[in-house]
Amino acid sequence: MTRKQKRLTIIVAGVGVICAAVLLVLFALQDQIVYFHSPTDIVEKPVSPNQRIRLGGLVVDGSVDKGEGTRVTFEISDNANSVDVAYDGILPDLFREGQGVVVEGVFKPDSTVFQADTVLAKHDETYMPKEVVDALKKSGEWQREQSGQSMQPSSE
Repeated sequence: MTRKQKRLTIIVAGVGVICAAVLLVLFALQDQIVYFHSPTDIVEKPVSPNQRIRLGGLVVDGSVDKGEGTRVTFEISDNANSVDVAYDGILPDLFREGQGVVVEGVFKPDSTVFQADTVLAKHDETYMPKEVVDALKKSGEWQREQSGQSMQPSSE
């Protein structure tokens, strides 16, 4: 083999090893990726049962129903569509009606209720998760100013 052929062989082998490593990482992380959806996204294009997603929007006023023990049901809306959510656990202190939340979980087979296992509430009166802001902007319900305070998402 000439020097040129050896160099080409090493380069091709190196590219092959890098491609194999990237494919292995992507395959390993495939089950860990969680996509964000708004209620309108769910209505327009339903997700597969048992596919883990994040669902974000505003908790509908009057929709919170505290059941037996730590079981809670509520609706999340982007002011265009809403999705029923069931959660069994302790809600964050900042969780309340009319506030922005992001829940993580799955739709069970043969059910229209989203079964959440994680509830994330906004941390103060001006912060709203970027995904929720984007979904509200997309639906045309985003308000820049409310009560004289900016509702822009935090850059943290």
